Amino acid sequence: MNVMTLKDKLMDDLKESMKNKEQVRKSVVTLIRSAVKQKEVDERVELSDEDVLAIIAKQVKQRKDALEEFKKAQREDLILQTEQEIDILTQYLPKQLTDDELESIIQEIINQIGASTMKDMGKIMGLATPKVQGRADGRRINEIAKKFLN
Repeated sequence: MNVMTLKDKLMDDLKESMKNKEQVRKSVVTLIRSAVKQKEVDERVELSDEDVLAIIAKQVKQRKDALEEFKKAQREDLILQTEQEIDILTQYLPKQLTDDELESIIQEIINQIGASTMKDMGKIMGLATPKVQGRADGRRINEIAKKFLN
């Protein structure tokens, strides 16, 4: 049985977006594929689906950060395009965790390491980030962890 990798899916989606003249999707997929290729060339490795997901998650984070700035500057044109790009990128990520699911994971980590103060945040982030890879970003992990710490 031949399993399709995320890189294969990106290639198929690129062809599909070109055929359907979907400019935004085409440019987003091209950007992801370029970032993947760049990392593979730089590090001389074949990236796994997890590595590709990490690149996509990073792209989403960059877009969300830019979106904040565009909103402050009231750039409706850029806001709309960036939101479209975020929508396209998130389609490749696993289903995002709900706050309840994320709270449960973080509470478990806090109990496991006996964390109680903000000084433990680094340990919590270090354990939580790989555990929720692609299903929640660092900002959400941090905000929820703060609720449990003094």
